[in-house]
Amino acid sequence: MIDLEGPDPLYQQLAAILRGRIESGELQPNRPIPSVAQLQQEYGLARGTVLHAVEMLKEEGLVRVVKGRGTFVVSQ
Repeated sequence: MIDLEGPDPLYQQLAAILRGRIESGELQPNRPIPSVAQLQQEYGLARGTVLHAVEMLKEEGLVRVVKGRGTFVVSQ
């Protein structure tokens, strides 16, 4: 759950949620994560916030972006 009034930036909160979903196996390796539009709608966040969260996960090596196809969970 995103805490709009919390001390942590929204993109960090979303990245933590997605990280948890990856670590729990809800989002499986080599499968796409929800689209930016889906994440925007699900969490009520701006496009830039969602993109920032996805970029964090990419930098951590948890996801890879395939241009024109989506963002996929990386096999660990």
